[in-house]
Amino acid sequence: MSVIEVRDLRRVFRTTVGVIRRKTKEIVAVDGISFDIEEGGLLGLLGPNGAGKTTTVKMLTTLLIPTSGTARILDHDVVKGAAAIRPHIGFIFGGERGLYWRLSAIDNLRYFANLYMVDPDVARQRIPYLLELVGLADRGHEKVEGYSRGMKQRLHIARALLHDPRVLFLDEPTMGLDPVGARELRGVIRDLLAERKTILLTTHYMFEADELCQRVAVINRGKIVALDTPEGLKQHVQDLSVVELEVIGITGHRVEELRRLPFVDTVSVEPYEQKQKLSIHSNTGSTSVPQILNILEGLRVDKVTSREPTLEDAYVRLVGGEV
Repeated sequence: MSVIEVRDLRRVFRTTVGVIRRKTKEIVAVDGISFDIEEGGLLGLLGPNGAGKTTTVKMLTTLLIPTSGTARILDHDVVKGAAAIRPHIGFIFGGERGLYWRLSAIDNLRYFANLYMVDPDVARQRIPYLLELVGLADRGHEKVEGYSRGMKQRLHIARALLHDPRVLFLDEPTMGLDPVGARELRGVIRDLLAERKTILLTTHYMFEADELCQRVAVINRGKIVALDTPEGLKQHVQDLSVVELEVIGITGHRVEELRRLPFVDTVSVEPYEQKQKLSIHSNTGSTSVPQILNILEGLRVDKVTSREPTLEDAYVRLVGGEV
């Protein structure tokens, strides 16, 4: 059974621009997307900043009314049945807001249990269970102000689970966490899946989506450009290989020169320590290295490697190399 059903969902924001001659401008944040998530399933929603991920989550959690299209949670419409949906969903976002730092974890959960109108007898049993679930059982009496960012994020999850929701929306939950904290949080998400929770996860981290998600939807400029399993998405780049170079001081002009090479599919650049990591997707593999190095002549190139494509490479190709 589909717990989440989305059909042609659209959201348009209207804003005014100009000083003397003001006029209305429409910004299409979500542009006719459709997908389903079955009970106990986890769908990852991937996309660049501004692609429409958070707007989608806000519509599905009844915080934002769609412009058109429909969305149903547990067979209730997100607009007409918002009151029926809210007791059965939990929303977890990245960051440290939403907790009272001068209270202990236990006192935070007691406060939110009362706010969510959880029966006091149920709350007394559920709070120790949730602290155990998120790995904070031995730190429950400590004030939250002394918690690490990862611990605070795990407490966010416990807070969202107080009323035992059937559906969870995780909006970049590992954002800003160190590798250990992010790994621990992914373990909590796997435990929630074992409890048959239905989960929609937004993330920027491809390895995270590859590790956790049963299916992945790639959204770009408000539209879903691909929806498949992680392995299925990798088929989009089976014809490619990836050459990676560590360089210093590459300019936009040289990146454009690389993109104009006839055998190059996409080029992406990202910071790497004190350098830049240049990833070039092509159908020629390591044989293209001499021509690439010719364009990079005069720059310091520390390392050159060739590898098989990953989910991240499929994502880069699907969003047009906008990385």
